[in-house]
Amino acid sequence: MPGLSFDSVLFLCVANSARSQMAEGLARDLFGEQVRVQSAGSQPSRVNPLAIQALAELDIDLSSHASTSVQEVDPEAIDLVITLCAEEVCPVFLSSAPRLHWPLQDPDRKHEDLTDEERLAHFRVARDQIRGRLEVLAALRAIPVGPDPREFHASIRVPDLARAARFYAWLLGVPPKEWTHRYVTFVSEALRTNFVLLVDDGRTLHQDTLYHLGIDVGTRAAVIQAQHRAKAADWPIHKPARTTWRGTPLHELWLKDPGGNLIEIYARLTDAELAEMPDDKEPWFLVATDTETTS
Repeated sequence: MPGLSFDSVLFLCVANSARSQMAEGLARDLFGEQVRVQSAGSQPSRVNPLAIQALAELDIDLSSHASTSVQEVDPEAIDLVITLCAEEVCPVFLSSAPRLHWPLQDPDRKHEDLTDEERLAHFRVARDQIRGRLEVLAALRAIPVGPDPREFHASIRVPDLARAARFYAWLLGVPPKEWTHRYVTFVSEALRTNFVLLVDDGRTLHQDTLYHLGIDVGTRAAVIQAQHRAKAADWPIHKPARTTWRGTPLHELWLKDPGGNLIEIYARLTDAELAEMPDDKEPWFLVATDTETTS
């Protein structure tokens, strides 16, 4: 699986006073009953009142929390460990669970002469940084099965095609496979990458689908399977799976990522499949219905 699999998480810092406590509160709010959330420290003290105040601004109540020693946590009950210490030595926790390290400066800034409001501002920053990381963590949990990529494709626009071709030949360590006055194509087997430079001269590209990202999945059947998996995962399908004959013949499926970027999932045709090319070169749709297609 490409994501993270866990049903319990432990947040660690030294005092279990601020960062790990805020992480616990935020994670409980985000995951609800799906994940068991704990926090602890190597030198537990008390829950910092400013941590309580910072989370209260999000309607998350830490007032009943207490600092816990890492020695009190059962290692066998933890699926994922996240340490948040930066300048300090992180607590030792003897467990085989996977670990993530999110180094965040202690928002209490004990050695700085700050007003309570200035100190609270640092707690708000740490709170928001932790929340942003937790949102990504939650998005990576229980990812459905996706396609099996064989090659990565990327296209970028460049203002000077010749200079860019020289630079990327140097960077990738391979000469271009082909080029025209509008684009340069690199294929790196070592990086499993198909990389295209497109001239950015203010003119409209003759195919709007050139500027995109994509992956090669190897076969026609894999492209069809990718459509079924994308639909099951509720990813937007821009153009359903089809075989196209004009330009480079491909089996292809077009998705949109959450930011609206076009993603092509494709497979090159075999010789036998190329021999089936129709005279009109109109695309063949590979799935019986395209009712899920979105614009």
